[in-house]
Parts: sequence; C-alpha cells; structure tokens
Amino acid sequence: MERNIFEKDHQMFRDAVRKFVDKEIAPYHAEWEKEGLVPRETWLKAGELGFLGMDVPEDYGGGGIKDFRYNVILTEELVRVGASGPGFSLHNDIVIPYVLAYGTAEQKQRWLPKLVSGEWIGAIAMTEPGTGSDLASVRTSAIRNGSDCFVVNGSKTFITNGINADFVVTVVKTRPEEKHHGISLVAIERGMEGFTRGRRLEKIGQHAQDTAELFFENVHVPTSNLIGTDGMGFIYLMEQLPQERLSIAIGAIEGAARALELTIDYCNERTAFGRPIGKFQNSRFKLAEMKSEITIGRVFVDRCITELNAGNLTAELAAMAKWWVTDLQERVVNQCLQLHGGYGYMMEYPIAKAYLDARVMSIYGGTNEIMKELIAAPPARRSRRRKKRPPAAARLFLPGRPAPGPRRVRPPAAPAPARGRSCLQPGERSADVPQALAGGSIQRLRRGRQFHPVAVIFATDAGQLRRSRQVQHPFGCPLRRC
Repeated sequence: MERNIFEKDHQMFRDAVRKFVDKEIAPYHAEWEKEGLVPRETWLKAGELGFLGMDVPEDYGGGGIKDFRYNVILTEELVRVGASGPGFSLHNDIVIPYVLAYGTAEQKQRWLPKLVSGEWIGAIAMTEPGTGSDLASVRTSAIRNGSDCFVVNGSKTFITNGINADFVVTVVKTRPEEKHHGISLVAIERGMEGFTRGRRLEKIGQHAQDTAELFFENVHVPTSNLIGTDGMGFIYLMEQLPQERLSIAIGAIEGAARALELTIDYCNERTAFGRPIGKFQNSRFKLAEMKSEITIGRVFVDRCITELNAGNLTAELAAMAKWWVTDLQERVVNQCLQLHGGYGYMMEYPIAKAYLDARVMSIYGGTNEIMKELIAAPPARRSRRRKKRPPAAARLFLPGRPAPGPRRVRPPAAPAPARGRSCLQPGERSADVPQALAGGSIQRLRRGRQFHPVAVIFATDAGQLRRSRQVQHPFGCPLRRC
C-alpha cells in the first residue's frame, strides 16, 4: 500500500539520510557491535549534516522545522540496515523535546547548540533498580542545599546512551516524602563531581547500543539546571511519553517489514524437495499473513504520526501503537526465523540479529502490560468522575426547562420482601387485579396521575404471615390481617 504521509521535501531528506547511513554506519556497524559503542565521530557527522535536532529553532542551530516526519525517516533508514547502535532517535525524539518544551531561554541557549551539533549526546534517566515502570516510586533524591544548588543522590539503570552521554535528563525526587507531586527533572552534565557511570550492560541484543548504569553521589547540581517547575516532573513525563512510545512503534513496524523482506528473499532462494520453499503452501500462507498484519500496523502508525503532528496524539493511542506493533514485530520476527530453519539460528544471517534486537521493544518505554493498563484506565477514571446531579431545587431552574408545576407527592414505597404471594378473596381471579402480585413485589395501581400501593400479605418460608403496610386492602382480605 502506498504511503501518503510524506511529501517531496521528505523524500529529498530520506535520500540524504540513506546516503549517510549506507556510507557512515552500515559498513562499520558489525565492528561497533563487538565494541559495544558507537564512536562520537559518527554523532558529529550526523550533526554536521543536520540529522540532529531537526525541530530545534534556527537560533540554536537546528533545522527549525517542527515536523515529526523527519524524525520518522531517520528512524526508518537506520532500521532498514539493521543499525540498532546509534541512539539518534532517543536523542531527537525524547531528550531534546524536554528542553524545547520546558527549558528557559537561558537553558536553550546553553544546551541546544551542543545537542544539535553532536558535540553533546543526550540521555534520559528514569528507570531505577527495583522500580521498573513505576515512575512515582523513584528514589533518586535532589535536596536543595541553599538557594542555588541541589544535592543529588541515587542510581539509575538500563540507560540508553549511558556511556556516551554528556547531558542526562534525570528524574529525581525534590520532595521525597511525596509521590507524583515530588518528582522533578534536572539536567546532569558530564564532569559534575560525584556523577559516575557503571559498567556497560551486556544485553542479548542491540549490542552496539551503549546501555549503562549511572550513579549519583552528592552531585551538586545548580538550580539553573532544573527543567521546568519544581514538582511538575511527573506531568512533564506524561506529556512527552506518547511521542517516545510512538517512536518505539515506528522502529518496530519498520523492523517487522525488514524481517519480512529478508524472509521473502530467503524463501525465493532456498530450495527443498526440488523447489524454492516459498512455493510451499504453508510458506505462502505465513508470508501472506505477515504482510497483511504489517500493512495494517503501518496504516495505524502513520495515522498516529499525523495525529502527533497535529497535536492530537493521546496517551491512549500511543499506548495502543506501542504494545500492538511491538507484539506484532515479535510475532513476525519469530515466524521469519522459523521459515529460515536452522540457518535462522546462525548469527551470520541477519534474521538472527533481528530476532535478538526485537525482544526489548515490548519492554522499554513502559512494558506492554503497562500499555494495556493505560488503555483500560480512561473508562474507569471517567466512571469515578461522573458529574454529581444537582439538587432538586437547582434542577427546577435549569436553563431551557419549563417552569415547575405543582409538586406531586408519592407515598413511600414498601420494602420489597424476599418471597411472598398475593392475598385474594376466595373465588377471585387474578384478572380481577390489574397485575398479578407475584414474588412478593409491591404493585401499584395507576389512576390518572396518582399511584396507590396495594397492601399484600406475605408468606415467609417459615410459614408465618406479616403485612407490608397498614392500609386497607382494596379487595378485602380473607385473613383479616390488613
């Protein structure tokens, strides 16, 4: 299906990015996988060519174009060659937006030019040992020391770009006794005393991506590095996380498409029983199923991109895209590896690396289980926040309501007993009563606009009799108990 979200300028940008990726990244990525790091020179080249901070205003050295489609193209071209090492997407889609949205003019002037040029590499530090996706329970503290400094203590883990990072947007508790309202964001820079990096974490996939632990021991951070307002960090995270999750979905759908392309080529070349395995019905059906699902996922992700550009992407939609597409990628890559047979288990085949790289997609950015909670949460919240009905006196004078007439008073209803039967005169038929009085319910006779209760004698399981109301039975009572 032809994609219609890109224009001529986007295609020109894609051509430039593809040329850069094919020349500066693809030939060296296997070596970076062994080293576990992307060299800083690659970041500087990307900055020089304008591939970092495309939406940053020109005053700070950026492209000055607020259009997320350029970010999409950069992500897709990296995934096209299986380059999971360069953390350009995190730098562009996640770190820089916090400075653009909440930074002061002084902070933007101080930080953005270095982030745009590639001189500084950005990271965001949310996850801590023992907290996972529970951001409200972070323990890294930033306590004010006088009026011009925070003292930061704590640790973070699973931090993408952690080894290379020069600028870390760090989630801290400025008021540790509180949960959501105690969270703030501070920028911690390379070289601050007490800021150290742990070991480079060994992962099952994405080996060229430097993922590390970060430690903060009495790090003195100036209050001028506070991003936004003190105590508003959780709100800022909730506002920016939809774009991060959409960015993950974009990489996932492109990764699934690449895995399918690799598998189609393999099925056309690999022969068994005298013919290509792509000729077997099972192979054709599997390939058809995957192509259909990828097309469906692509259409939804493209719609989310359009919604984000229009400022209408909700946290619920982003969560849907993130969980469904990353789950789809895992299913597709698993099936593609199966179609490769034993060769799919060999690292010399790209599908094996794609299989390992894809596994984390449903974990980071918030696990897919958390995504489903977010999707299920809005109806529950709406039910708890149902508007209270105004008092009766207020309802009489609502706009557009006719003037009230004489108030009609209803007699109080009798409590409904558990079981019972109607009390009729001997020889009377139930048709003599307007409606059969069954199951011990109190029926009402409608006479004009007045409702009158019918007294009923109820028989309990113990065989005892009790009456529901002290009113005269309209048809008489043979037991004379009414």
